[in-house]
Amino acid sequence: MEENKKENQKASNTIKDPDDWTTGNEPLTGAQESYLKTLAAEAGEELEDDLTKAEASKKIDELQHKTGRGLEKED
Repeated sequence: MEENKKENQKASNTIKDPDDWTTGNEPLTGAQESYLKTLAAEAGEELEDDLTKAEASKKIDELQHKTGRGLEKED
């Protein structure tokens, strides 16, 4: 029981809001750009040019929700 509590705390500490990233204002990464293109195509959306890492992360979350990709399944 105590072990699960520690694991949950550990996981929650690794999830950081993109607005709080120290590198969030840097240009998106190649991996982000590639995944965003895939998600945007599936969602039928156009992508903005010149996204930052933080903006790209938020857009990925939004498009994953819209397309159903990347969502964790509950047991």
